[in-house]
Amino acid sequence: MVSTPIYIAPVAGPELGRTGRSRADYVYDTVRAWIQTRQIKVGDRVREEAVAQALSVSRTPVREALSRLQTQGLLQVSAGGLAVVELTSQQTMELYALREVLEGAAARAAAQHASANEIAALYQLNAEFRDAIGDADKQAMVNKEFHQTIYDASRNRYITRTLADLHDTLMLLSNTTFVVPGRAAKAVGEHKRMIEAIERRDADAAEQLAREHIRRAQDARFAMRARTS
Repeated sequence: MVSTPIYIAPVAGPELGRTGRSRADYVYDTVRAWIQTRQIKVGDRVREEAVAQALSVSRTPVREALSRLQTQGLLQVSAGGLAVVELTSQQTMELYALREVLEGAAARAAAQHASANEIAALYQLNAEFRDAIGDADKQAMVNKEFHQTIYDASRNRYITRTLADLHDTLMLLSNTTFVVPGRAAKAVGEHKRMIEAIERRDADAAEQLAREHIRRAQDARFAMRARTS
């Protein structure tokens, strides 16, 4: 993909004046949100001066924020400057391999620690996910909340933190796998079986089901790539 320069128009973003946040934090959060919402797309160049102008800040906090995004793997140096990273097939496979392990660990821990309220929330979120079939974007949002509930229920801050970092990189992948025909309906059943394992405190089953769920998501991801290649 050829990197193309972009003009970044001022948009609503994280609040600058929030207590304890530096200008660099504000720029970092905003540019990260632009990448997540595809206002800046894979391969697009991100110019320091354009970001500074769009956010009405000096170039110093922008430089710091873009450096952090580069360290995090969201931006890379291209021929024309910094650009949003485009993940290769190999990188995607590596990310899903790590996600499978971490999601399995989170589900195992959730089976040991989840409260009755968290289990009820998982059932409710899966119902919302099912009802949103046909609206892939909404499903993606509900799915994110579903998995976050499992992470929280794991009571393991390090699993949660590592998964948050992983998802920052996964957001570079185009679109959601719920656009693949049949994938959303299958995910409903996969979610249900995961919740049931967590509810009956079967840690082995919860881990195995979570890992299978991520493998099916990977299959859908590569089916999407095959259709567009």
